Amino acid sequence: MATRRTKKPLTPVALVGAGPRDPGLLTVLAAETLAGADSIIVDPDVAPEIVARLPGEVLRIGDTDVAKPILDATAATTAVVARARAGERVVRLYSSDPWLTGIGTADAQALAKAKIPFRVVPGIPTGTAVATYSGIATGLPVTFASTQGVFSASGVRPTVAPAADTPTTGLGSPSFGAGRLGGRGLSSLGSSGSGLGGPGLGGPGLGGSGLGGSGLGGSGLGAGLAASPLGSSLGLGGLAGGGSLDAAGSGSDLDWAALAQAPGTLVVTAVSNEVGKVAAALVEHGRAGDTPVSVTVDGTTTDQRTVASTLDRIEADAAPVVGNASSVVISIGVAVTGRNKLSWWESRALFGWTVLVPRTKEQAAILSDLLRSHGASPLEVPTIAVEPPRTAAPMERAITGLVSGRYQWVAFTSVNAVRAVQEKVEERSLDARAFAGVKVAAIGEATADALRAFGIRPDLVPSGQQSSEGLLADWPDYDDVFDPLDRVLLPRADIATETLVAGLKDRGWNVDDVTAYRTVRAAPPPAPIREALKGGRVDAVVFTSSSTVRNLVGIAGKPHETTVIAVIGPQTAATAAELGLRVDVQATEASIPSLVQALADFAAEHREELGKVGPLAARLPKPRRGSRR
Repeated sequence: MATRRTKKPLTPVALVGAGPRDPGLLTVLAAETLAGADSIIVDPDVAPEIVARLPGEVLRIGDTDVAKPILDATAATTAVVARARAGERVVRLYSSDPWLTGIGTADAQALAKAKIPFRVVPGIPTGTAVATYSGIATGLPVTFASTQGVFSASGVRPTVAPAADTPTTGLGSPSFGAGRLGGRGLSSLGSSGSGLGGPGLGGPGLGGSGLGGSGLGGSGLGAGLAASPLGSSLGLGGLAGGGSLDAAGSGSDLDWAALAQAPGTLVVTAVSNEVGKVAAALVEHGRAGDTPVSVTVDGTTTDQRTVASTLDRIEADAAPVVGNASSVVISIGVAVTGRNKLSWWESRALFGWTVLVPRTKEQAAILSDLLRSHGASPLEVPTIAVEPPRTAAPMERAITGLVSGRYQWVAFTSVNAVRAVQEKVEERSLDARAFAGVKVAAIGEATADALRAFGIRPDLVPSGQQSSEGLLADWPDYDDVFDPLDRVLLPRADIATETLVAGLKDRGWNVDDVTAYRTVRAAPPPAPIREALKGGRVDAVVFTSSSTVRNLVGIAGKPHETTVIAVIGPQTAATAAELGLRVDVQATEASIPSLVQALADFAAEHREELGKVGPLAARLPKPRRGSRR
């Protein structure tokens, strides 16, 4: 009797929202879902920092530098279905939230039609996040809307009908551009009527005929939520009019009368040239011209800029900031007046500063993340590359000595030294137990953390200055009664100074000074970066070692005299002075967090003195070269 073959069930496709452009706003569930993916198809406007860390095969819509490019959202839907049928664990990653545009809904409907299971991971909506990052406590009630794709060059209220070949499933046309951040696809979270979609998704509150409708079944959540007090207070229903922010194909337009009378705060996503039109439309339909309003560009990023004004003045006031921005978020209502006290994102000490980070690619991430936390835009320029020593034999002998019990101490002066030794230990199929009976010292918390990650708890970290001098200040003298061995292993860079070796010998120890790695100068950065550095368009440079100072000057030239120079410690400061650089900031201890905090404190101090917000480098008084403030 023949055995009946059962079909292997397909893995549900995950439709994931990445949230707005701040990569830190990616949710925990979204990150967990992405981590398990075989392939990820990504919107072109998802934050690059998120894309850079994605696992599996990453296919970015619009990327033509791949063998089989996915050029638009329709092609992306086809790829999602095909890969899911092939048994892959597929994630479709959207900016903002999957169902706030027609794109995510079109994907869901295509999967439902193909009988492929799917699940949705919501993302933080752009309008919500940008208002919060702008220091605007919207409160309740609040209405969210989008005008993208609605205005024409001739006026405010054109009638827009779908093209004959444009599908009108769910929340509108599955295309990028006008509908990408809202448009006729996103339409509205802010009114009744067609709202967020046509016949596919949404009830009277979310548009169409319920969260399901003809596409996903049932009358869904739309009607119930919109009819409830919560739905009304959130602006999901109850506003007058049947057009609101329309779904593609409805033929209706924004109900400006309803939006102008919306209670509480109104948050509108628009393309940059629509600021004046939004203001004019609201005033025309009854909103007072002196209503407080703000416009935010590049929201939730370190390039964010917000201008506050009134409806009758906002077009002119916002023009210098809007510039060539692709989209803006406009907040309207009395909540805008509280921004002076509640602004938290743009008021950070380093907000608006461009800070050059001359580190290896592997080590720049931690420093850059800390700079971003203070509002800076890090510009990473690798100045050194870490390579193995030219001769492997000394390190091999050192590891053999470590394993055989030759050393009383091993002293690590950098993270790179820890990594070099760890690599050699693991090549022998050994682990942290190779250090049994050996005392371990580390300079700097980053080095100590690298040891802990390897499974080793340092016995000695300097209590004071994190430097060779600081380590020597705490290092014990050799005692032939209590110390069974008199030898120290010192694995470090080929260009390390002799300070530590000489100090250990003075304390009675024999030292095996072994080259664990070499630092070599990186290739020069691109011409635009060199020109920005020399032309004063870089606000600060942070140096973490003497070699980064020498190498940056060697490959890119000296920073402009208005550029703030921040260094991690006295040796780095001395090298900078030797090369003719003025040191403005020195960390209180030799660690990355201390360096970044010192730079932030410096910026805050001078901002308060000058009474201005933003980059100060071009306005700071400059002492003579080689001096230190």
